[in-house]
Amino acid sequence: MTTPPTPHAPAAPTASPATAAAREHGSPAHGSPAHGSSAQAATHRARAHSFNAAAAQYAANRPSYPPALFDALEELTGRPLEGARVVDVGAGTGLATARLHERGADVIAVEPGAGMAAEFRRTLPGVPVLRGNGNALPLAGHSADLLTYAQSWHWTDPALAVPEALRVLRPGGALALWWNTEALDVPWIAESARRVDRHFAGLNLSAEKRKFEARFADPTGTLDFVHREIRWSRRVPLDIHLANLGSHSAFLTDTEERAAAFFAEERRHLLSVFPDGLVEETYDVHLLLGTTPTA
Repeated sequence: MTTPPTPHAPAAPTASPATAAAREHGSPAHGSPAHGSSAQAATHRARAHSFNAAAAQYAANRPSYPPALFDALEELTGRPLEGARVVDVGAGTGLATARLHERGADVIAVEPGAGMAAEFRRTLPGVPVLRGNGNALPLAGHSADLLTYAQSWHWTDPALAVPEALRVLRPGGALALWWNTEALDVPWIAESARRVDRHFAGLNLSAEKRKFEARFADPTGTLDFVHREIRWSRRVPLDIHLANLGSHSAFLTDTEERAAAFFAEERRHLLSVFPDGLVEETYDVHLLLGTTPTA
């Protein structure tokens, strides 16, 4: 088995105040809601930080990822995950890290949030986790075969995170970004998404969750991404489904009263669709993978 990527504290590049704030908080400074008014930036920072107080809820209720996703990683990179040097960035509570570890990868996690990192250490005590984020990775150059971002690239500033990925990846290494998104062609899921959008009028969460095209991932066009879509599903009790929904940043930063009212009504709607209380969640995982030059 190969040696895992080497922890390192790189010198911080000179950046604007907005970009420096983005690096500190692990959230984007450009091309995002944070790059606007100070109120928008404050809201975005609050959402980025909100997971730390709900780490246990996140770990217990969020969906993981299907085996087909990791099969696709091996196919597109042309190498097995077993023995590969992998860095899982924005690892959260370790949902993706655990799957990579199970496939035999020598994986290091990078996570900016104290609460999420603490939950990660509780659930994956044998996997190293470093505090940091994708805008300034705490890793030595050319030390990783694969960088992964599961549900986390949208909290970075690509103008910083892409060069950092290229710095840390070995020649021929790959950057893999993926998102679990609700399958909106399933009628009950589309109706639920519309109710969420109405609740958060002005945020347009449905569109926000679908910025997985290469032009959003890397506005500079430095990396040539391949896109792969994988459908999968899980069947969970209604309470798990609602707790999963409630673990998203928009709800975590909502008022308790508004959130409680929404979830009471949502429970009523979903029990009319799933009277046995078991919800069939259907997801499309969108994977973007870009490979660095071999020399």
